[in-house]
Amino acid sequence: MTATQRRGRRIMMTDAERDAFLTEQRTCRVATVSADGSPHVGALWFVWDGESLWLYSITRSLRWAQLREDARLAVVVDDGVEYGELRGIELSGTAVFVGESPRTGEPCPELDVPECLFPRKYFGMPRMPHDGRHAWLRLTPDAVTSWDFRKLGGA
Repeated sequence: MTATQRRGRRIMMTDAERDAFLTEQRTCRVATVSADGSPHVGALWFVWDGESLWLYSITRSLRWAQLREDARLAVVVDDGVEYGELRGIELSGTAVFVGESPRTGEPCPELDVPECLFPRKYFGMPRMPHDGRHAWLRLTPDAVTSWDFRKLGGA
């Protein structure tokens, strides 16, 4: 094992640290790719249910159009200013469209959890407001990479 691999394991988040981090952070960056291979990165709000990242996206966005053509995506959630404070998670996999598009609030049991978590996290409300412009994407990651430089202890 190389020194880089050992360091990577030392700064990797535990499952509990990952869950806490994804629960407390508010903004992620979502990367998609167009049919010609051009990348697109945009910021979104999200919620984490312990297994999947739920993204509430405008359906008339470039992101949405690209994911309709190629559902692969990568998401980064990170925090910190100084080097020794940097921490984050990259999740990648395939987006799944859940519920009607755009979302109007039709019953969809699969959305019960994200539609409980999201309005509490972002609006301080118990129920999800639906504007007829957004819809849900679920990312159950195939790969997760995490880092927390605070674990290096100032090294």
